[in-house]
Amino acid sequence: MKRVVVTGMGCVTPVGNSVGEFWDSLVAGRHGIGQVTRFDTSTSKVALAAEVKGFDPLTVMESSDVRKTDLYAQYAIAAAVQAMEDSGLTGSIAPERFGCYVGSGIGGLGTMINETTVLLDKGPTRISPFFVPMMIANMASALIAMRYGAQGPNLPVVTACSTGTNALGEAYRAIKAGAADAIIAGGAEASINPLAMGGFANCMALTTTTDPDRASIPFDADRSGFVISEGAGILVLEELTHAQNRGAEVYGEIVGYANTCDAYHMTAPHPDAEGSAAMIRGAFQDAGIAPDEHLYINAHGTSTPLNDKTETLAIKKALGEVAHQVVISSTKSMTGHMLGAAGGVEAIACIQALRTGIIPPTVGLANPDPDCDLDYVPSVAREAHPRTALTISLGFGGHNAGLLMRSVAP
Repeated sequence: MKRVVVTGMGCVTPVGNSVGEFWDSLVAGRHGIGQVTRFDTSTSKVALAAEVKGFDPLTVMESSDVRKTDLYAQYAIAAAVQAMEDSGLTGSIAPERFGCYVGSGIGGLGTMINETTVLLDKGPTRISPFFVPMMIANMASALIAMRYGAQGPNLPVVTACSTGTNALGEAYRAIKAGAADAIIAGGAEASINPLAMGGFANCMALTTTTDPDRASIPFDADRSGFVISEGAGILVLEELTHAQNRGAEVYGEIVGYANTCDAYHMTAPHPDAEGSAAMIRGAFQDAGIAPDEHLYINAHGTSTPLNDKTETLAIKKALGEVAHQVVISSTKSMTGHMLGAAGGVEAIACIQALRTGIIPPTVGLANPDPDCDLDYVPSVAREAHPRTALTISLGFGGHNAGLLMRSVAP
């Protein structure tokens, strides 16, 4: 089996539109949550979101292409451009050995809303000919592949909030098995709109607080729901020898991946956490290593009443006594919940924690829930120098995914 490493990273997030800005914000404990600016929320239950700020698609796309591309795909392309420039891979790989696994949990929902309005106001003959390609959730992966001539495996994943982690995990498996030498992988989302927010609010998933500093507070006893967010997180995964032969900088190694399903409920996690615990164990089994105290876990940590206590239980069941020795944090306390993009940016946070030795905090954690009794690095970043890092993603439908990383060993 081949070894798989990370040679490029890129992101668009509510706390920064580059990896450097994103990481600096996490270490400083700065969140990106505030009043929704894109539409009137006066009739909504929810007024807060974590919007991307200062994003200009024209820095990476022609204006004619922007008009034919949904915002989620624009975010994905921008993050992919960063990751590819970071990797230096362009021109150094055979097209048929180069893949793209970029998914989205929802896809072009903004386009769906816009074109539905056109249908109702002007009739079906006025619907854009680009409506379907703009809407479908595979188009970001296709457009990125077109941009870079990636003619190899292309598998955009759709597993709700697990999308980004599953995309990275499946890309890791493909390279490990020899099906590709490098794959652009991750997730993107753009669903801060009245339809998505109304739907999430009505299924009791979003917080209704109006205080941005007490909105996304994972593992806190006062948590009341997640904050919807947006953006993209993209990584370039590459076979180790291929990366070494071209002199690439290697940021970290992916060593384990697993995914399971609760097979229990459309939106709620199984209360016994067996499915998510099995996923965590599976990631370590895939890596052939045992968890120890030198582990950082980037938790799914959504700030919903059910997720945080169930995820805590899963970590305890999977790790045993080691669970009380590892450091855990939820960067969603700062980014909000980026849905299908979450796994990509949280994998980047794990790589950065391994590289720098700094654990980003869980900001806003002031009143710990007795059911959430592990070390969640409250409020302030901590120096810890982990040897391995695990990112956990848990999606609607019971999808559980975990990706295990480490600094590159000899």
